[in-house]
Order: sequence, then structure tokens, then C-alpha cells
Amino acid sequence: MKFKLRYFVFLIILCLLNSFAFAQVSNINWPKEITLQTGEIITIYQPQPESFSGNKITGRAALSVRKTSSDEPLFGAIFFEATISTDKDNRIAQIESLTITNAKFPGVEDQAQIDKMTSEIEAEVPQWNMEISLDELVASIKEDNGGGTDQFNNDPPKIIYRNKLSTLVTLDGDPKIQKDDDLNADRVVNTPALIFKDGNLWNLYTGGIWYKSSSVTGNWTQNTNLSQKLQSINDQIKKQEKDSSGGKATTAPQVTDIIVVTQPTELLQTDGDPDYKTVQGTSLLYLANTNNEIFKDINTQKTYVLLSGRWYNSSSINGPWEYIASDKLPDDFAKIPEGSDKDDVLSSVAGTDAAEEAKIDAEIPQTAKVDRKTATVSVTYDGDPQFQPIEGTSLQLAENSNITVMIDGSGRYFALDNGIWFIGDSPNGPWSVANERPKDVDKIPPDNAAYNTRYVNIYETTPDYVYVGYTPGYMGCYIYGPTIVYGTGFYYRPWYRRYYYPRPVTWGFGFCYNPWTGWSIGFGFSAGVRFGHYHGGWFGPPVYRPPYRPHYRGGYYGNNRTNVVINNNVRISNRNNIYNNHRGVTTVNKRPGQSFNRLPQTTRPGNPNNNNRPGTFPNRPAVGNNNPGSNNRLPNNPNQPRPSRENNNVFADKSGNVFQRDNSGNWNQRDAQSKSWKPATRDNPAVNNLNRENQMRDRGTMRTNNFNRVQSPPPAARPAPQANRPAAQPNRRR
Repeated sequence: MKFKLRYFVFLIILCLLNSFAFAQVSNINWPKEITLQTGEIITIYQPQPESFSGNKITGRAALSVRKTSSDEPLFGAIFFEATISTDKDNRIAQIESLTITNAKFPGVEDQAQIDKMTSEIEAEVPQWNMEISLDELVASIKEDNGGGTDQFNNDPPKIIYRNKLSTLVTLDGDPKIQKDDDLNADRVVNTPALIFKDGNLWNLYTGGIWYKSSSVTGNWTQNTNLSQKLQSINDQIKKQEKDSSGGKATTAPQVTDIIVVTQPTELLQTDGDPDYKTVQGTSLLYLANTNNEIFKDINTQKTYVLLSGRWYNSSSINGPWEYIASDKLPDDFAKIPEGSDKDDVLSSVAGTDAAEEAKIDAEIPQTAKVDRKTATVSVTYDGDPQFQPIEGTSLQLAENSNITVMIDGSGRYFALDNGIWFIGDSPNGPWSVANERPKDVDKIPPDNAAYNTRYVNIYETTPDYVYVGYTPGYMGCYIYGPTIVYGTGFYYRPWYRRYYYPRPVTWGFGFCYNPWTGWSIGFGFSAGVRFGHYHGGWFGPPVYRPPYRPHYRGGYYGNNRTNVVINNNVRISNRNNIYNNHRGVTTVNKRPGQSFNRLPQTTRPGNPNNNNRPGTFPNRPAVGNNNPGSNNRLPNNPNQPRPSRENNNVFADKSGNVFQRDNSGNWNQRDAQSKSWKPATRDNPAVNNLNRENQMRDRGTMRTNNFNRVQSPPPAARPAPQANRPAAQPNRRR
């Protein structure tokens, strides 16, 4: 078979790159097909990612070529390495560059010409908008990513159980009181709750209700007789709530018991006495009348609870509780059916597909491009700078700075602000965007408050830009052995003088994980409103506000059910890209020059109405149609790929051999000489790997479809108000 090789290879790679737009709302449409001007037909099958490291993907894809529609196809494989920028809010990545590392076309002998053609194509790649689905990527990569080796503190916090509606109010130690100028009142500053004094009484607002008490830690009762001052504040709060909910709040607030704690504590609560139901196909029961993850093993009669990604068990729901590693759970936890009511805990059960995918997701960064000329940082100190050594490193950490500031052994100062490293010659700057991270940052131990800075990276630098990214560890999501957890479990002492600077926390907010919104606050935490000026924050770096957990009945991992909202007092929000609020920073979903760009849900890849996504990064030539949702077409390409009628059942192994899976689940290998499929021998090592890749391909499609479904849930009867936490202010550690 003879081809016009230059044109042939060019269009094959065009088809491959354009086909990277994995995420379709309802149909992935694999394989894809392109017809050359000479009549040859190229079919490219779904690419097979192999590994992910930093911002690099490697993988391969099988393809076939037919001279005419009636000819036997010639099969081959392409191997690639791609650099990506990511938008974790919308679960997509954009390919910035692609290198073809190998191309195997049996029957085409001129390798030198193939190499030349692939080089020409690689030069064009940065001009195109090519997107991949992170859920396809996560489900496809199953290599051993090592798991976390750092030792965290897994001692249980204080765990309280109540069988009636209660609200947990967490204080970071004994109450710290400061005058709040906005409120013109004394306020408790070491809590995310709104607690301030009016006259002789302390006042608390949470969940739409005012409470009063003579003591911050004393007995709280509902306050139905508001003073003039409280009424004025209440009016402001109600306006905020109405604005944030779109004026659709219809459910009356409920009075709850108030539990004030001054040490790390978690609250378990049921609506009445415990109501256990069976987990199908297991010996497990689960509590149905709670938003906590509580199970009972009927074989041992032990109760298990999942808190911040960690498991604890006890002979009673009232404790005492003991930590149990995720790989020491009863075997039936791994048998919880995907798509069932409780499949959301599978990511915390060792050995499950969900746990493996969560670990991979924890290594995918949110990336950004930083403009050296316009990106700035402001560093302030509560008094003169005070630095303390970080054990096991050459670094020292500022205790009284509004953001994370370190000094390394050479005397250079580094400031970390919203996922961007800056460098200066003094603790007060002047600051410029850093080309490298501080030496020894990877040695910072988990018991140090700066541990999360290990997860902010610098990938590439140019005279004008620095390419950066942070993995979920910056937000407190860590790989811990075979699963992921939230927080290190260690308590970090806050700074308190003129200002109060809190530190990252693990307990007290019911952190729960799901595969798309990540960690979020359990519904049991008090719901309130942000008010006034506040120095500090409670949820990792500033701007980060974990969304309320979307309480669905199953469907995170299963493909047989439709998610059903079981609690209408929940508003879903998964917009946690902290780069969006930083001047001089560009991400996939933010246009240059915009201070903040939250794209509407309609901008998911594959949506035919997606006309809002920015086309290219600064200084990148725009080419043709910049709408990635328009049939996934490359700009100015007259030969557009289209869905093929072939089955998406062809794979390439790591050696470039091509296999096909038939309807009975058997594998056949393509013989280049006879141009026919021959049964693959059972002892062929590629077969086992391909079985798994086939399962992962199906699973990736399921995850993508589930994510798109979760993004458009049934309307809530009453969107929850903002959590009772402070607004983002400049005076806080990051």
C-alpha cells in the first residue's frame, strides 16, 4: 500500500490531537474517522494514557488506514508525550504541546520521513485548543503512584454523638476576644462562627437563627427578642442570604442545640434514634438517618465512622473510638456496590478502583501561567518579623506573617501567595515571581504548619512567564498509604497578638470527599453568613472555600443509577481554583485581564453552546475557530474527524502491537502480513493489561457522564446560606 506520506502523517496527527477532546456530555463518540483528499480513510481509536507526572501525560493510540472503504485496513500505533494546563473545576485539561515519541506503521518503511512530519506537526500544536477529560485520565492511569509515606497523626479527635439536630461551633482553644470595628463590638476571633457581644449577652448567628448566652462556652438558647443593633445586623445578613440564594429560600430555619468546643472535635448526629439499613451484598449496615458515614459490621457488632478520610471503630456509637487503617477494614467494605446509597465511601477503602482514582486525582495539579510584570504580593507582619526553624530543613518560617514566608539557608526570602512563589532579599521584599522553590521545601515535616507548601510547584520559566501549579495537597488533600485523607491530623499553634492568624485544621468541620468537588463541609456543620472584617481563615489557603457537600444517594461511581438529592438544604459549588483571584495569572478558565472569571456550567467541554471559554493564552496566535465545543474541530482543517461506525474495541499495547476485543470478550491480535485478526494466546502478557485498559476505558466514560450529570442536579428547595466563616481578607496566612 502506498501513501502520500507527508499529507497522510499530517492528518493522522491532526486527527489524534483533535480527538483528545474526550469529554462529551452524553457520548464520547469513539473511534474517530477522517478521509484524506486522496480517499484514504484513517480511523483513530481512543487514546490510552499511560502515566501522569507534574503537568506531563504520556500515552499511545491505535489507528488504522484504508486506501478505500472496501480495502483491508493497515493498523499501527502512535506514542506521545503532552504538556497540559488544567481546570479542575470543570474537570478538563488543555493540551499546550505534544511530542510524538514514536510512530509504528507496519508496511511504511520510511521512518526518517515520518520523523520529519511529526516534528512539523509538533510545532503547530501550541496554536490549537485541545481538551481532555480529567475523569478519563484518572480512570485510565493505573500505575503505582507510590502512595504517601509521611507519618500523619491519626489519633481520634473528641467525637460527640447526638440523636437530635445539633450545631457544632468550634473554637481554636479558649475564646480570644477582640474589638471588631465593623460590628462595633467585642467579637470572638478564634472561630469561624459569628459570635459577638451586645450588652451583657453573647450573640451567635447560625442556620438562620439567633442564639444568646451569658458565656461563649455556656448554654445557648434562641434569641427571639433582638435589640436594635442585632436587628440591623440581622437585616444585613438576610440580604446577603437572599442575594446568595437568588431569593429562593423557602424552608424555615430550625432551632438546634448548640455545642461549643475548644478542642478538635467531630459531631455525629442522627435524626432520632439510629436507623440502620442493609448495604446490599455485604454484612454491613449503614445509618440512614444521618449525613455522617456510619456503618455497623454485623459479624463483629463494631461501629465504623469515616472522618476526614480516616476510619475509626468502636463497640458503641458513643465510643471510645480507635483508628483503623483503610487496608485493615473488614473485607465487605470493598464490596459496597458502585451506584449504591453508600458508594461515596469507596474512595476511602483500600484497593478499590475509587481509591486508586482518588490517589491519581490527588497528583493532578491545577496549573496557571504567571505574568512576571503584573503578578504582585503583599506581605505584612504583626510586629517585627519573627522566624522559627523548621525541623529537618535549612528553612525558617515566619510565625507572624499574613501569608507563608520562609528564609532559606542562603538568606533568600520566599513568600507563597495563592499558589505562587515569590522571592525577595529581605522579609519585606521587594518581591518578584520566583524561578524556583526554596531549597528543602520537600523536607518540611507534616507536624509543621507550612507542610502544605510542598505541594506548590514551578514547572517552567521564561523571561516573561512562570508556569506553576498546585496539587490538592496544598488544600489539605493528601495521599496516605492506599487512600487519601484530609489534613495531617496535627494541631498547629495559631499566632495571636494584635491579629489572630489561624492555621490549617483537620477536625471540626465534617470534611467529606467525592470524586469531583473534592473535600467539602458536611451538612452537620453550622450554616451561617460571613460578616465584617476578620483577620484569618479556616480552610487552608485564602480564597479556598470548600463547597457544601452535595448529598446524593449513590451514583458517584456507579453507572446504573441517577443521582437523587436527599437533602434540599444543599447548594453545590465546586469552584475552588485559587488562581482565579490573582492578578497577572491565567488559567484555562480565566481570560487575561479579568480579575475573576467563573464560567457558567454550560461551558463544560462538549456542550454545543460553549461559546464562553477563552481561546488561547497570551502571546499565542489565535487560529480559526476557538470554540472547543463545536464538534471538536481543529481550526481551518478542511478534513474534519467524524464519529466512526467501527467499534471502539481496538487497543495498542506498549510495544505497538494492535489488539481487538470481540463481543465475547476474547482478544485477537492484528497480523500485519496477512492483514487479519488472529486469536491472542492466553499466555500473551499484553492480554491481562488490555483487559484492565478496556475496563478503565468504560469506567472513564462512566465517570465523565456522572460528572456532567452531577453538575446539573434537581433544583434545591432551599439553597444553603454561606457557611459560618470569615470573608477572605489580606491579613491571613497562605
